[in-house]
Amino acid sequence: MKEITIDYALRATWQAVARMYNEEARHFGATMAMGFTLLSIDPKTGTPSTALGPKMGMEPTSLSRILKSMEEKGLIVRKPNPDDGRSVLIHLTDFGLEKRKDSKDVVLRFNDVVKSKLSEEDLEGFFEVVEVINKLISEKKIYKRNTTT
Repeated sequence: MKEITIDYALRATWQAVARMYNEEARHFGATMAMGFTLLSIDPKTGTPSTALGPKMGMEPTSLSRILKSMEEKGLIVRKPNPDDGRSVLIHLTDFGLEKRKDSKDVVLRFNDVVKSKLSEEDLEGFFEVVEVINKLISEKKIYKRNTTT
């Protein structure tokens, strides 16, 4: 291809970011997915396990594996949901709270370094582009299918 497509640039960049986060997470004995999960769990009240998958854009099977691994590492505990006896809340342990802080520091460092290399105008333009892409996708304005056949 002579021109790089938008989807290629997005995919290649995200893969590079994911590799970078996974390399950094290894120094903490974790994975990027674990770090993302730690950041997605409410540190004060916990988070219903059923809300985590949609919040993270993750399939239940993948999330179950990550939660099991995190539980084995002592990062989380599952407790009955007092508002709904059928569900459980995922809570961070003290160790999980510590690792959540590490994860947050890693993400903030990435943001600070990238922001230091961009003008405010460039950063605003980036977020505008991302917003347009997400809006086009959510409003199904890219691929329209005739549903009446």
